[in-house]
Amino acid sequence: MENVILGMAAGTAAGIIGTGLGGAFAFLLKNPSRRWLSAILSMSAGLMIAVVCFDLLPRSFELGGFGTGLAGTAAGVIAIAALQELLFYRKSGKVKGSPGKNYLRTGILIGTGIALHNFPEGLAIGAGFASYQTFGVGLSIIIALHDLPEGIVMAAPMRMAGIHPAKIVLAALLAGVPTGIGALIGALAGEISTEFIGLCLGFAGGAMLYITCSELIPESRDLYRGRISGLGLILGILIGIIMSRFI
Repeated sequence: MENVILGMAAGTAAGIIGTGLGGAFAFLLKNPSRRWLSAILSMSAGLMIAVVCFDLLPRSFELGGFGTGLAGTAAGVIAIAALQELLFYRKSGKVKGSPGKNYLRTGILIGTGIALHNFPEGLAIGAGFASYQTFGVGLSIIIALHDLPEGIVMAAPMRMAGIHPAKIVLAALLAGVPTGIGALIGALAGEISTEFIGLCLGFAGGAMLYITCSELIPESRDLYRGRISGLGLILGILIGIIMSRFI
């Protein structure tokens, strides 16, 4: 029972602290120019691509196998596309609202993707505590650091929509809660099926990949048509690769 409580506490702390600190990036975005916003948004997209392609999907294929990971990825794309259509589009297919509301939509979708991603990470933490407590603690620290760039990716479009930084941080904190839920389930189950974790990671990867390609990159190009958008994207990918390598 002690490992269950410790696993849930560590998982909750890892998700909330990691995404929360990333969300605090919103306090640094004060009256930015369209050029600067484009750079931030494209760099966020690059970070997301790197996290998905060099961390989430490889881990999904490793744990669940290629077929399971690919099925999860496809399911994630379809689910978020359907959610986007259901929540934010008219029957004619035109987006509702002003550009600010579009950025808010992007932030909400990213937050959804991060929450989906955090759940299987929590499963891993809980299973880690069930097998060996020290391993669970180390995994919690790694995941907390890994969640930092995701909080930044979520914060950027929401700040561009005019949302107060304190509310953005709160939203980022809430996106980290599924890590604790997953950790509780993982610790109670003792040993979660690796195929199931792989499927969940693939699902989250597909969701985040769709959000990046359909929302972040087009919004960045719409903001500013210069080279800064492409350079920001490349820089974000490189930073994400480095973080995936060392975190």
